[in-house]
Amino acid sequence: MPSSHSQFMWFFSVYSFLFLYLRMHQTNNARFLDLLWRHVLSICLVTVALLVSYSRVYLLYHTWSQVLYGGVAGSIMAIAWFAFTQEILTPLFPRIAAWPISEFFLIRDTSLIPNILWFEYTVTRAEARNRQRKLGTKLQ
Repeated sequence: MPSSHSQFMWFFSVYSFLFLYLRMHQTNNARFLDLLWRHVLSICLVTVALLVSYSRVYLLYHTWSQVLYGGVAGSIMAIAWFAFTQEILTPLFPRIAAWPISEFFLIRDTSLIPNILWFEYTVTRAEARNRQRKLGTKLQ
């Protein structure tokens, strides 16, 4: 009965919104543009969810009530899944990452690193410089 397209899009939008504003770590020295992208991305996500919901009615695949029920169901499931992962699974991440199977597949807990992309970039750059220096001293 509910629109599965609407349900999925609202799940994705609401979960992403919660993740952006509640899960991602805020930094005190964040620049204006670093903070602005969250707002822009949230607006885009809600806009896309609204457009998909509208398209289901416009194309005569669903009624407004089916789209509304799908959006409500997707939003409730997103909130429930976010709460489950935040409150139950997140505290287990360090233990799960220490399992031998997790170490074999190189699974690691990076939840405490505020900007994983910047962290990986700086660590990789520093390691490349160290190896270049060591290689330079060996050649001389």
